Amino acid sequence: MADGSPALDAERDAIIGALTPVADGIAATFGPVCEVVLHDYRRPEHSVVAVAGALTGRSVGGAMSEIGLRMLARGDEAADELNYLTRTRNGRQLKSSTMVLRDSTGAVFGALCVNVDVTAVHQAQALLAGIAGSAAAQTSAATTTFGNDIDSVVEAIVDAHLLHRSLTWVQLDRAQRLELFRGLDEHGVFAVRRAIEQVAARLGISRASAYSYLSQARAATGASPGPAADAASESASTGGHA
Repeated sequence: MADGSPALDAERDAIIGALTPVADGIAATFGPVCEVVLHDYRRPEHSVVAVAGALTGRSVGGAMSEIGLRMLARGDEAADELNYLTRTRNGRQLKSSTMVLRDSTGAVFGALCVNVDVTAVHQAQALLAGIAGSAAAQTSAATTTFGNDIDSVVEAIVDAHLLHRSLTWVQLDRAQRLELFRGLDEHGVFAVRRAIEQVAARLGISRASAYSYLSQARAATGASPGPAADAASESASTGGHA
């Protein structure tokens, strides 16, 4: 992930500045079914620096979704994700692409995300299939939490991981608890400030216990600490305020 040298920061600022009118142009070309969001990963809790269109209700200064957190967790190994399907909480189906931004050193520092509302297209396909007397192919898309508040995104990821197991935290054995923390870590949850205390509160455990489980999960996989570990450690020791 990108370091904070003044020269590189100036370069990244220039790239973001150049892409802002590009975001406006893409959204204007496709009309109201399109939204383009420009992210600066140097500020995970407030990564949205430009928004063109209005599909997910986000605004400048808002948080990244779990997709962005996953990119953040992958660091410089992150790659473009193109033409994947997501679903908003109000049921709108989106075809999305996330394209990472790199500086001249190859370090990832942000992303340009394009969302296109394909709900009407799928409804039309179902209607035509019904008229033709054939069953429409159903395309499954996971619900994605889009919002301006990073806390709601973190809570949604924690809840989704528990729901996937159909168990509460109390019902999980030690191996399952470590698996849960490993999964949350892989999704970039602990790359943001206050994540440790928020996850602990959501699970009903102490902050110290949450950090212990995270450390054990990372030790079991041999994961290097990296920026996410620094944020988690800071959250555990200071309450997450910098």
